[in-house]
Amino acid sequence: MSRTAAIFDLDRTLIPGSSSVIVQRHLADAGISTARDIPFADTLASFYERFGENWLMMQPARLAGRAAAGWNVADVQRAAGAAAVEVVAELQPFAHDIIAAHRAKGHLLVLATTSPAPLVEPLIAELGFDALVCTKWQQVDGVFTGELDGPFVWGRAKADAVIAWAAENDVSLERSSAYSDSYFDVPMLDAVGDAHAINPDMQLDIAARLNGWTVRHLDVPEGVFKIGGREIQEWTRPLLRPEIAAPNAHLSFEGVENIPPDGAALIVFNHRSYFDPSVLAMLMAKAGRNVRGLGKKEVFDVPIFGAIAKALGGIRVERASGSDEPLEKAAEALRGGECVMMAPQGTIPRGPAFFDPELKGRWGAAKLAAMTGVPVVPVGLWGTELVWPRNARVPRLSVTDRPDVTCVVGEPFVLSTDDPDAGTAEIMDAIMALLPAEAHVARDPSPEELARTYPPGYSGDPTAETERRPGTDTSED
Repeated sequence: MSRTAAIFDLDRTLIPGSSSVIVQRHLADAGISTARDIPFADTLASFYERFGENWLMMQPARLAGRAAAGWNVADVQRAAGAAAVEVVAELQPFAHDIIAAHRAKGHLLVLATTSPAPLVEPLIAELGFDALVCTKWQQVDGVFTGELDGPFVWGRAKADAVIAWAAENDVSLERSSAYSDSYFDVPMLDAVGDAHAINPDMQLDIAARLNGWTVRHLDVPEGVFKIGGREIQEWTRPLLRPEIAAPNAHLSFEGVENIPPDGAALIVFNHRSYFDPSVLAMLMAKAGRNVRGLGKKEVFDVPIFGAIAKALGGIRVERASGSDEPLEKAAEALRGGECVMMAPQGTIPRGPAFFDPELKGRWGAAKLAAMTGVPVVPVGLWGTELVWPRNARVPRLSVTDRPDVTCVVGEPFVLSTDDPDAGTAEIMDAIMALLPAEAHVARDPSPEELARTYPPGYSGDPTAETERRPGTDTSED
């Protein structure tokens, strides 16, 4: 039976930029070459990293073999080996998961690149790949002659080389996958049954959508949409200022600097109102970070709005299913260096539980923190229910009588335990420490206050509180 392969382009696909910049530096450090050996190398590399491939800039790459005339093969191999370690360290965050998924299925992993074999062969071992399809340089007696050994593997020639490799190795391209950023790889993508446009240039983006190919960016979780290389969250960030996004509330933020400027972080907050996600969105905008949130499946099932939630990086949760899939998706985002936010309580407390000075959480956040080892950032919210109580279908819209809302961010910490009960208690204690003094005082709420904690139209026992098994509900209301 024919085998299946996953075929990956390298530059601007597996890594965000050009590997040639890294390789050239190592060649120069070894005294083999400098950028001056290839005309306009630095300018072309910068243009490529910003805009991708075009025919004109590929011509110096085609002639690069001539600059290698006289180079010692062993010296180049050593420099390329050192460069390979650095190139692999540049892999885009979510490339690792794709590679691992193909490897788990027993697929052959193939690097298909225009770069010459002497400069990229060490990458095969570093990546754990099985095969390499690339341009080859001729060598005689341990020295490069300056001539190509075969075709310049680019565009149609690259597709032909992949097809030839597949035939020689009994690989079914119809069952195989290919990943590339460049419009000039359309012939290669068209040759496989499962094509993926990764960080596509404008022409490939259009071609991919016309052909129904998957379009994604490997620096963000699957499904997150980008426009002009930026996420929707980044484009809308200027609008998420309190005076614009929340003129019906008087918001104050404290400890915004505790949100890590980069890298993974689990943002946990107490849940009091439908207004909470808006406050968190404004907080993350102030911190300059994009964030992924867990949301109940009903949100994702709403036409148009559900697609927007997914495009923003939302993680769909089917409440009471007991499935760990949402946590796995959130863990994947964290492993990719993302921020993930969630309310450990799972839902807004109802009835007397809303006024309990001791916050009670479910296991989801603690399990996620233990799975990934990322820092936990506690956030204490207060007064959000005055803007949008649970029994109201819409928030208060007055801009003259604005309730005070506080959002306090605590210092990041790493859980001291893997035990979900103890970990949950540690998280809830950290959140409670950020709430005002009145939050820690037990009191008997009035019937009117209790009524505001139930959904619109609630007609049951106002003292009843729905219980759910810990750990089964990690979504927001």
